[in-house]
Amino acid sequence: MKRILNDLNKNRVWLLMVLPGTIWLLLFSYLPMFGQVLAFKKFRIDPDGFFASVINSEWVGLDNFKYLFSTNDAWIITRNTIFYNLIFIVLGLITAVATAVLLSELINKRLSKIYQTSILFPHFISWVIGSYFVFTFLSTEHGLLNLILGWFHVDPISWYNESKYWPFILVFMSIWKGVGYGSIVYLASIVGIDRTYYEAAMIDGASKWKQIKHVTLPMLKPLMIILTIMNIGRIFNSDFGLFYQVPRDSGSLYGVTNVIDTFVYRGLMNLGDIGMSTAAGLYQSAVGFILVIITNYIVRKVDEDSALF
Repeated sequence: MKRILNDLNKNRVWLLMVLPGTIWLLLFSYLPMFGQVLAFKKFRIDPDGFFASVINSEWVGLDNFKYLFSTNDAWIITRNTIFYNLIFIVLGLITAVATAVLLSELINKRLSKIYQTSILFPHFISWVIGSYFVFTFLSTEHGLLNLILGWFHVDPISWYNESKYWPFILVFMSIWKGVGYGSIVYLASIVGIDRTYYEAAMIDGASKWKQIKHVTLPMLKPLMIILTIMNIGRIFNSDFGLFYQVPRDSGSLYGVTNVIDTFVYRGLMNLGDIGMSTAAGLYQSAVGFILVIITNYIVRKVDEDSALF
C-alpha cells in the first residue's frame, strides 16, 4: 500500500492532467452502462423518480430487439450503416495518410502550419452549421450549384428530393470534416521517424516517392492498423449530425440517409420508446466489441507486433 501511495505522489502532476478526462469517461461512458438494463424492459415513468421507473418497469426479455429487427427499415438502416462506415474507414485512412505525408514534405514550414490549420478547421464546425454550408450550394432556388447549371442551360436539380446524389455528398462531407483531424496523428508519427532512415535512403539513391513507399508508410503501418481496428469497432455507429442535419431530415432521402442512429432517434422522438432505443445502442456496442476482437485476432495471426492487444 505504501508503495502505491508513493507512486501516486511521484506521478501526481501527470495524474492531475488526466483527471478531467477520467472523470468525463466515468460519467459519460461507464456510469450509463447501468442503464443498459432498459434494453430488456418496457420502460414506464414512475412518479417516484427515474430509478424507481427503471426498477418497476416490466421485464420483456428480447422483445425490444425483436421490434428493432422486425421493422421494414431494418435491412435499409443496417445496410446504410455498414456501407457508409466501410467507405469512411477506407477513404478516411487513405486521405488522412496522404494529407499527413504531403504536409510533412512541405519545405516551407510556415505554409505547412497554414495548411494544417485550414484543413483542421472543419473538424470544429458543428454539423448544424455544416448543413447550412451544404444548403448554400444545394438549395433548389438559390443554390450555387443550380446557379452554375443555369449558366449552361441545364435544368435545376432538386437536390433534397433526389436520393441518387446523396451517397457521394455524404462521403465528401465526411472526408471534408474528418481529414484534418485524422491526419494529425499520422503527421505526429511521421515527425517522430528517425531521420537517419531517410538519409540512408537518399545515399542509396532513393527518390522522394521511394522514401515515402519504403520508409514512411512502413513506419506508419502499426498505427494505421491500430486506428483501423478501433474504427471497425464503431462500424455500427454513425455520425448522427452527418445523416440527420446535412440532408435536413428529408423524407425523400431516407433510403440512402437513414442509419441506425437516425432510426433510433426518430423512434424515440415519435414513439417515446426508450427500451427500443437502448436495445439498439446495446446491439451497436456488442457487435462493435465482437468485431474488434475478431479483427485484432486476425491481425495478430498475420503480424503479432501490429495487434492492438
